[in-house]
Amino acid sequence: MDRTLPFTTTFNFRDVGGYLGHDGRPVRWRRLFRSDSLHRLDGGDTEAFAALGVRTVIDLRRPREVTRDGRVPAYVGLGYRHIHPEHQDWDEIPFEEEVGVARYLANRYHDLAEQGAAGICAAVGVIADEGAAPVVVHCVAGKDRTGVVCALTLSALGVSDQDIAADYALSTAASVRFTEFLRSRAVRLQEVPRPYFSSPAEAMLLFLRELRERHGSAEGYLLAAGITPEQLSALRTHLLS
Repeated sequence: MDRTLPFTTTFNFRDVGGYLGHDGRPVRWRRLFRSDSLHRLDGGDTEAFAALGVRTVIDLRRPREVTRDGRVPAYVGLGYRHIHPEHQDWDEIPFEEEVGVARYLANRYHDLAEQGAAGICAAVGVIADEGAAPVVVHCVAGKDRTGVVCALTLSALGVSDQDIAADYALSTAASVRFTEFLRSRAVRLQEVPRPYFSSPAEAMLLFLRELRERHGSAEGYLLAAGITPEQLSALRTHLLS
């Protein structure tokens, strides 16, 4: 299976299947996808997206981001869930070089996990529902909010921290493609802090290790956030081969 799907108007769309989970069982392909914002889908991309048979899109963006850019193009049979995990705006937390990109990002992911626990729980609850699959989870860049939701899901499935971090790190190349796309459209790019376009594996490893120190495990975090044992069982039943 190809992990990264070659759309021309999204740049971070990929399948999270294939990684080994509990008891050596791999995550099923073509059941859970992650992406940057889907509002740009058009033309052949729209047809290719529909051909994946996606039933549910989970949009993690802030309400103002949805209003600004719009939603995924609708088609018959596609469900749309707007779930915004509440969290502090990154613009209110300046990046300092001495902190480092990985540490800054890990701190923001902890903020998201604690402040946005209800939204994260709701998103993972949708992913756990077999009737909602195949599911695409997305935000704006598809690396931070989407990265945390997918990391917690994969960790609950028993995927190793190393595999989760390696998958997360694929978003850096996607950020390069997205930047090139914007420049090709003569979009004037403002100077943005490095963490906004970076996804070093170390950031996710830090987040997962420290989440475990705080909550015991991803399952412990999710249970405390409101996921039920039955939902965790359902998640493993339909996402692990």
